Amino acid sequence: MPSDMPADVSDDVFAAPVTLRPAVPGDYDAIVAVVDAWWGRPIRATLPRLYLEHFHATSRVAEHPDGTLAGFLVAFLSPSLPREAYIHFVGVDPALRGSGLAARLYRGFFAEAAAAGRDVVRAVTSPVNHGSIAFHRAMGFEITGPVDGYHGEGSSLVLFERRLEPSALPANPDPDPDPDPDPDPNPVTDPATA
Repeated sequence: MPSDMPADVSDDVFAAPVTLRPAVPGDYDAIVAVVDAWWGRPIRATLPRLYLEHFHATSRVAEHPDGTLAGFLVAFLSPSLPREAYIHFVGVDPALRGSGLAARLYRGFFAEAAAAGRDVVRAVTSPVNHGSIAFHRAMGFEITGPVDGYHGEGSSLVLFERRLEPSALPANPDPDPDPDPDPDPNPVTDPATA
């Protein structure tokens, strides 16, 4: 998130007429065309195309009434950690900062992650991104770090973790929805080896 991102995360201030929709792989070019300008520094390399190719179903785009990009969220449900979700990138048009759009994007993803049985959402940022740190704190994330060497020697990142509200989770989420409750007590065996 841009370093001048205000910590105001109230949906009550959201007045900008934008439309949210699921991302599609084709949104990549419009997103990378603005990220360096929106951040005020080169960050394009931190958002490879593969994120929208492989995780567009859990990512969102916000559009102005004229169809131009107002904001975006690139996130995914971890394929390796079945209780976790991850927000990789979020951006808001500088003209809409403080409008609640980033919070709206985050809350939508929290609901999607909870519905999928996830109970924790993680993210990271640079230690110099004070606006992002303030935003995540205001959104209820626990903050760790900076953690030196997070991406190898010479790197340092701040880690965010937010537990999802139990009321937002589905009742008794089960990572194995179709277990075999009554395995056959008499499996078929080869009579020659029995």
